[in-house]
Amino acid sequence: MRAIWKGAVSFGLVNVPVRLFAATQEHDIRFHQVHAADGGRIKMKRVCSVCGEEVAWDQLAKGYESPDGRQVVLTDEDFAELPLNTGREIDVMEFVPADQVDPVLFDKTYFLEPEARATKPYVLLREALEATDRMAVVKVALRQRETLAVLRVRDKAIVMQTLLWPDEVRAADFDVLATDVELRPAELAMAQSLVESLAADFDPDQYEDDYAKAVTALVDAKLEGVAPAPVAEAPEESGGDVLDLLTALQRSVERAKQARGETVEPAAPAAAAGTAGSGSGSGSGSGSGDEAAPAAKAKAPAKKTPAKKATRKSA
Repeated sequence: MRAIWKGAVSFGLVNVPVRLFAATQEHDIRFHQVHAADGGRIKMKRVCSVCGEEVAWDQLAKGYESPDGRQVVLTDEDFAELPLNTGREIDVMEFVPADQVDPVLFDKTYFLEPEARATKPYVLLREALEATDRMAVVKVALRQRETLAVLRVRDKAIVMQTLLWPDEVRAADFDVLATDVELRPAELAMAQSLVESLAADFDPDQYEDDYAKAVTALVDAKLEGVAPAPVAEAPEESGGDVLDLLTALQRSVERAKQARGETVEPAAPAAAAGTAGSGSGSGSGSGSGDEAAPAAKAKAPAKKTPAKKATRKSA
């Protein structure tokens, strides 16, 4: 890995010289725009909309257009006069409980590597963060822009994770969230059972990007000039049956248990389960009802036997 920034973590009177490394990378295949007829690369030209001439890089400037249509042009000299902290310092402002930082604020992640002479204070800061279960809230200037970030521990490394500013996070302003929804105890219990049946310890290594793998295989096949391997289609879900929520939960629990290799006894449908008690009465249950039905059918033909008819005629 190549360091993208050098500076020092400053907390109190302690300075820890560190180097910054990007902790994440994309694995997507990048495509170019080409001419479909001959495969030629497409080049984009920077053309001025006023004079129509192509503009070189050294003639570009940053412009801002206001909502009412007015435009201003900002030069490099304008940005140089802004009060930006350009120091090479990660300034620790406070230490906060780790569970108080909303994950929605997390942006980009970087590893901090200490200089050889700063290993001891680096380890000291790491152990202090772990022992207190806190994160260090810091400010740092990256790419000529001040940003808010936190320092936390991942494995044996101190990680700096930049944060979004509070006004960059949108509120979930949906009217449907204010609607009162009545949940039956059976539905809530079955939903909790579904959660428990799918409960596991998080292991991201067991998941793969199937789409990226398929794109890579397709590109490799094109490069080799062979036909790409057929992609296995996902099994279609049967959408013919209209299920109520409780029945859908029951079937989901059964499917989750089957996937884990557990023995599953098919449960009675939710609709039938709700009416079974009212139809049984005070008898011995559904079993006695099933036995009574064939008996009644057997007695019906017995009343119309030829012997009885002959007795009536002789009388």
